[in-house]
Amino acid sequence: MEIPKALLDRLQKNEETARKFNEIEISILSILDFHNFFDRLLTEISEKFCIPHIWVAIISEGSLARQLEARQKSCRLASSMVNVSGQIFSSIVTTPKPLLANTGLAAYKKIIPQTLDLDIGSIAIAPISLDGEIVGSINQADPDPKRFKPGIDTSLLEQLALKVSLCLSNVAAHEQLKFLAFHDPLTGLLNRGVMNRVLEREFSRAKRYGTDLSLIFLDLDQFKAINDTAGHDVGDHVLCTLARVLTAQKRGSDIVARFAGDEFIVILPSSNISQAERYIHRVKHDLETTPVNCGKKNYFIRISHGIANVLDASINAPHDMIKIADERMYKAKVLKKECPCLQGQKT
Repeated sequence: MEIPKALLDRLQKNEETARKFNEIEISILSILDFHNFFDRLLTEISEKFCIPHIWVAIISEGSLARQLEARQKSCRLASSMVNVSGQIFSSIVTTPKPLLANTGLAAYKKIIPQTLDLDIGSIAIAPISLDGEIVGSINQADPDPKRFKPGIDTSLLEQLALKVSLCLSNVAAHEQLKFLAFHDPLTGLLNRGVMNRVLEREFSRAKRYGTDLSLIFLDLDQFKAINDTAGHDVGDHVLCTLARVLTAQKRGSDIVARFAGDEFIVILPSSNISQAERYIHRVKHDLETTPVNCGKKNYFIRISHGIANVLDASINAPHDMIKIADERMYKAKVLKKECPCLQGQKT
C-alpha cells in the first residue's frame, strides 16, 4: 500500500524535528552552569526552528529562582527571562503538558518579558521542572497565528521539555556543589575561606594605593541562651535574619561573611572607622525595630561588635585586622555584662 504523500511529509517533518531536538540535547548536556545552559538552549531552539521570540518564565517562589537569585545574569538571559509568582503562573499554565494558543493572548501578558516587544499571533508554553517541581516554562511565540495553533501535536515539544528538565537537574546539582564551596550553607553568606582571600586582596590593595579599609567583627548577644531555650531551629532563624540585615545594609563593594558559629565579619573597602560605625548603627537599628517572630514569642536580635582599620599602627597583616576587631568586640561584650543598662541601649 502506497503511503499518502501528506502522511509521508508529516513523518519526515517529525523525523527532522526529532533530529533537531536531539542536537539541542547534545549541545546542552555538557553545560554545568545555569546561565550558559539557558543561553545555549534559547539560542539553539531559536536558530534551529527559526523562532522569532523565545524566553524563559521562572516561578519566583520556586527552587530554580532561589538558585538563580544570587547569580549574575548574562545579557542574553536578562532580556529573555521573566519572574512570575506561582499564583499567576498556575492561573495561566493549568497543566504540566505544553500549551498552545492563538486567541485571547492578552491573558499571557504577565509571563512575557517587558523587554520584548512582541507581535504575537500564537504562543507555545512548555512547563519545565526541577526534581519533580514545576519551576517555570520555555515559551515560544510567532506572529503567525497558525505556528502554534491549538490542536497541533505537542508530543515532541513535551519530549524537549522533559529533556531540558533532566539536564536542568544536572546543572542544579553542579551549581549547588559549586555554591557550597564558597558559601555558608545556612545563611548563604561567603564562608570563612573565601573571606580570608577577599581580605588579603583588599588589604594589599589598600596598602598599595594608600586607601582606607575597615573590618567589623561581630557576634550575637545571648545566642547560647536562645538555642538552649528556644531550640536550634529558632537559633538558625536568628542567624539567617542577621545575615539578611547585614547584607541589606551594605554597599555593593562591601563583603559579608560568616566567620564561625554566631560570628560574622564585614569587610568595608574605602571606609574609615566612622563610616563603619554608621553601617553597624543602621544594622542595629534594623534589628532593634524588627523582632524575629518565632511562634508566640518575639526575639530582638542584639549584637556586639569591634572595628579595625588598616591605618591602625598595630596592623601589619590581614589577620591583624581580624584579631584586633575581635578583641574590641570582646571588650564591648564585657562592658555590656558589667553595665547591664547597655544591653538594651539604642545605638
